[in-house]
Amino acid sequence: MFADLHQDAIVADTHNDLLMAVSARPPEMWASFFREQWLPQLREGGVDVQVLPVFIDSQFRPEGSLRQTLRMIECAHVLAEGNPDEVSICYDGQQIDEALALGRIALVIALESMPGLDASVELLPTLFRLGVRVASIAHWGRTPLADGSGEDATGSRLTAHGVAALKEMERLGMIFDISHLGASGVAHVLEIATRPVIATHSSARALRDHHRNLTDEQLRAVSAGGGVVCVNFLAPFLSENPEEYTAERLADHITHIADVAGIDHVGLGPDFMREVMTDLTPPCCETVAYGEIDSLAAIPGLEGPRGMPLVTEQLLKRGLTDEEIRKILGGNVMRLFRAELGRPGPEIPQAASGAGHVR
Repeated sequence: MFADLHQDAIVADTHNDLLMAVSARPPEMWASFFREQWLPQLREGGVDVQVLPVFIDSQFRPEGSLRQTLRMIECAHVLAEGNPDEVSICYDGQQIDEALALGRIALVIALESMPGLDASVELLPTLFRLGVRVASIAHWGRTPLADGSGEDATGSRLTAHGVAALKEMERLGMIFDISHLGASGVAHVLEIATRPVIATHSSARALRDHHRNLTDEQLRAVSAGGGVVCVNFLAPFLSENPEEYTAERLADHITHIADVAGIDHVGLGPDFMREVMTDLTPPCCETVAYGEIDSLAAIPGLEGPRGMPLVTEQLLKRGLTDEEIRKILGGNVMRLFRAELGRPGPEIPQAASGAGHVR
């Protein structure tokens, strides 16, 4: 029963770093490697909408950040052009619907932090023209725009450049991603944002007290603004106890966020780091630690996209209705994307949008 429901529903994954693995290959292999290594997993997992974050690893920062950002965006376009019957890069909700109607997986390009831009907010329109539709402005540490959650002790809000980036993203129709942003930065965004935001891969802090997760207060604020919180599957964000690295614990986080933020404001942002990191060469199968977590610690059966039906199975076991499960699997993200993705906002005064030029 759960398999039929899962296959029939729209399943949206708002965070899979597969571009890191694909772009590590020579360009002439991008399309074929995606087709052979990743496409079967996405199909088996029933993924219909895949957000592709552009994450710039430390080896490219700072000097090579912009070059690698452009290389990974080009990789997304090349793998789509090389598999035109299977996937399509989409710039708005209508294009996503059109891709799904043709049986294609809709791809949405995102930025995970903006090391390639630094404080040059004036380059956001350039990246928008290249297809970027979702973006965050910090990762674990400090950027010219804001502090990441690993710097929560600073209590810092967005910088002037960060505020300008938010305003420019809202003008363009680029959805602001609060995942990885420090707590004070999240509060600042929710205070000044005029459009809904998304957390592409964050879980519930009430269940796992980790700075990468969102508090109940933050969950309610995202919901009040019409946004969506997409649950991270990375096991150490779900529990401190390895014995609780289970699909049941993941369901705890999903249902908690649904209870607090509302059933219309929760989605899925798996962050399948085990699958991505074991796919990278070099190094292959080497554990990569980010702060105090092991990036390869995964829920058994949910190491990669093919395990996604397990989520539907768990939610059915919790007694959720088919309609509620469809919302969580992708309906809520699709509502947000149809309303906001690529839709221009009002023009803003040049003094605000030009903060990237301040020296």
